[in-house]
Amino acid sequence: MTKKPFVGQSKLANGLLDFIHTDICGPLNTQARGGFSYFITFTEDHSRYGYVYLMRYKSEAFVRFKEFRLEVENQTNRKIKTLRSDRGGEYLSGEFIDYLKENGIVSQWTPPGMPQLNGVAESRNRTLLDMIRSMMSFTELPLSFWGYALETAARLLNIAPSKTVAQTPYQIWHGKPTSYKYLRVWGNLAYVKRLVGDKLDARSSLCRFIGYPKETAGYYFYDPTEQKVFVSRNAVFLERGFPTDTRRDELLLEESSEAPQPNAGTSSAPDVSTDNVPILRRSARVPQPPERYGFLGVTGQLDNDSKTYGEAVSNIDSGKWLEAMKSEMDSMSSNQVWTLVDQPKGVTPVGCKWFYKRKIGADREVTTFKARLVAKGYTQTPRDDFEETFSPVAMAKSIRIMLVIAAWYDYEIWQMDVKTAFLNSFVEEEIYMDQPEGFTVVGEEHKVCHLQRSIYGLKQASRSWNILFDEVIRGYDFVKNDFDPCVYKKVSGSSVLFLVLYVDDILLIRNDIKMLGDTKHGNPLNSP
Repeated sequence: MTKKPFVGQSKLANGLLDFIHTDICGPLNTQARGGFSYFITFTEDHSRYGYVYLMRYKSEAFVRFKEFRLEVENQTNRKIKTLRSDRGGEYLSGEFIDYLKENGIVSQWTPPGMPQLNGVAESRNRTLLDMIRSMMSFTELPLSFWGYALETAARLLNIAPSKTVAQTPYQIWHGKPTSYKYLRVWGNLAYVKRLVGDKLDARSSLCRFIGYPKETAGYYFYDPTEQKVFVSRNAVFLERGFPTDTRRDELLLEESSEAPQPNAGTSSAPDVSTDNVPILRRSARVPQPPERYGFLGVTGQLDNDSKTYGEAVSNIDSGKWLEAMKSEMDSMSSNQVWTLVDQPKGVTPVGCKWFYKRKIGADREVTTFKARLVAKGYTQTPRDDFEETFSPVAMAKSIRIMLVIAAWYDYEIWQMDVKTAFLNSFVEEEIYMDQPEGFTVVGEEHKVCHLQRSIYGLKQASRSWNILFDEVIRGYDFVKNDFDPCVYKKVSGSSVLFLVLYVDDILLIRNDIKMLGDTKHGNPLNSP
């Protein structure tokens, strides 16, 4: 069985807005200035006059159509009768279909695998892309300026003669011929008059012409020195040649593979090769906190934190680092995290490493030297050393909701941090770990640590802690929220207590400050 022969549309619509063709192009592999990756076109069939809108997401198609409809119907005093599109999910959404029905607009969708039936829109998008590539190839502007080239190309198509219609689309649409005197070579240089602050300052700056603003008289210019786009009508254009004497060897501006879109319907895009996608450049700028946050000058101190045990003991602050490591080992000992045993045959112990961090106070001075012993979880073996690893945390929206409730009812909010939280939970698997560097037991150097409790860095550490916390807190009659497993509530009479858990950070929200203190100090049974 073969496909039926395609018969194209041969007759134009009888009047303006009787028939509208639309299609979406994108995502392009280079974002336009403003974060735009798509564009949508609306082409009027009777005049072939076209509108184009830049979009960040495909789901904006409905908003752009409403914007287009309000403008064209108001300008022409006519109504859109039919809208033809492909079967993209953005056109098949419920709100889009309902809107068309409410306004008496007939929707036509092309059958699957028949883009030829939407040939006017498909051809318009292809023509625009070809024009953009041609315009961008003879200019030194970055590819991110393709959005300005697109809008310029759409304007040129509207005022150019066409084999399809007897007059230019502009003349049919507006009922009068257009003037071509204002047209300029896109991407060319121009001297633009500038506001002079000093009498000896230059009265103009060399800029690039990049388009025609729709809302005001003048031109769009790009100033490469200040790296800004602005509008001006006072300019002298240098149009004796192309914007640049050499053509770009490669112009990597293509539609890339489809990215997930919010509310994008059920449409799916074909796999597209990304061989031509440009490699992202990594910035060499060193990030620094803004001075207004009060941390200017702290970055340098944080960068001096020791990276290894050898650096810590040879550092000028070696005494403080050793004291911090001893404190961490005391926590391990008091919680009976491991026992020393002979290494079983065929078992490869998990490694461990020291992490060091200076904590800075509000006065920008170092307040604490923190040393944390962390297991090298990446050396664990699945199914032998761990099974499930997922651990829930409170959702951001849950925290916001609880803070709104507290603010509205003037509840008390306390924050708590559980010290060495992970060391409270037990390990169900048989896990062996090397002895910490610098704290190997003399005479038992050949032995390994048989872990009894979780330790930071283990794959299942966070999950084990969350399970233990849930069991304990339920024993105090807290009720878990059905929609967020890290939000708990306890009610008794007129007293109410909310608990929000984010890993080892706890928010306590309560309408009774005295009972809140009892809960914080470990007496939740005495009060709700």
